[in-house]
Amino acid sequence: MHCFDYSILLCIGVILLLSINCANAELETCSWIVPMRAAIYRIEHLRRRGGTLLYIPPGEYLTGPFNLTSHMSLYLARGAVIKATMDTEQWPLVAPLPSYGRGRERPGGRYMSFIHGDGLHDVIITGENGTIDGQGGVWWNMWRQRTLKFTRPNLIELMNSRGVIISNLIFKNSPFWNIHPVYCSNVVIRYVTILAPADSPNTDGIDPDSSSHVCIEDSYISTGDDLIAVKSGWDEYGIAYGRPSHGITIRRVTGSSPFAGIAVGSETSGGVEDVLAEHINLFNIGVGIHLKTNIGRGGVIRNITVSDVYMEDARKGIKISGDVGDHPDEYYNRNALPVLKDVVIKNIWGERVQQPGLIQGLKNAPFTGICLSTFIFVVREGREICHGSALM
Repeated sequence: MHCFDYSILLCIGVILLLSINCANAELETCSWIVPMRAAIYRIEHLRRRGGTLLYIPPGEYLTGPFNLTSHMSLYLARGAVIKATMDTEQWPLVAPLPSYGRGRERPGGRYMSFIHGDGLHDVIITGENGTIDGQGGVWWNMWRQRTLKFTRPNLIELMNSRGVIISNLIFKNSPFWNIHPVYCSNVVIRYVTILAPADSPNTDGIDPDSSSHVCIEDSYISTGDDLIAVKSGWDEYGIAYGRPSHGITIRRVTGSSPFAGIAVGSETSGGVEDVLAEHINLFNIGVGIHLKTNIGRGGVIRNITVSDVYMEDARKGIKISGDVGDHPDEYYNRNALPVLKDVVIKNIWGERVQQPGLIQGLKNAPFTGICLSTFIFVVREGREICHGSALM
């Protein structure tokens, strides 16, 4: 399994440079307020051949959520920081994803992501390690205080889009999931840094969701939830929508989290197949590799390969479980049992791993074709507690 040619997506004619210029503004005002929506409006209405580059120069800029458009590059210079407003009233509501049926946290709609796009093609979000800061603290506190009315916003969500590159940027403090390509194809995410406190709730790093041909590589992620989780819809809604995630490549990723390093699920109702994760380094991790599903999910999880993983200070090395995750409502089908098969996990080395692993299937839908090959886990310096190979 290989990532597709990166250069293909770069063939976008950049014909106009939009720069946010502070020359004629008061410094304090300019440093914090960006006419982002006006800039996007101009791009949408240029109606010229080729694409457009929106250039964000060094400085700090506060703005509300905004939509991208096709044939567009968003470029953050070194030292540029886009900050999301902390005024929750400035975040519009959008419809729930059809494969989820409701907001992931609360019934009804959900808050629009900070950077959003639907039905786009040929989009680049990149720069010189500029920063996109979701300022998620206010949202995390609402979650802790149980005052959320709707599901928190993602930092970036692109829907029904193709030909997407996200690279060379720092993402931090997302209110909810960080980067969420859903119903997308041909997506490259590389050379990104994703940061959130270890106690920040549900701040997944990258969640490919009902998407195909996604390449995630050469990145560092340290968050409060799964670093990378491949998903495909939630219970009866995901089954009805029926769009799997497939052709997912994850490689050369380093990170830390109290939850999973590399995960599949638990929302896998549309199916997940043909996933390759390799050359992964995990530190201070909850579960190194976690494949998770549940009764009511349905869906087929198959052809999953995870190899060449190094982990340190892990609570659990490998976990494959059929009892993880909640349900959207009481209408989920208890007879919709997931299928999990053809999984290869090999060349795994762990230092200071509290528990090597756990495989817990379902009585009426046993997991099959699971191959664990060449793994070594050490409980503390110099004491090996588990090594070997297994086939189930």
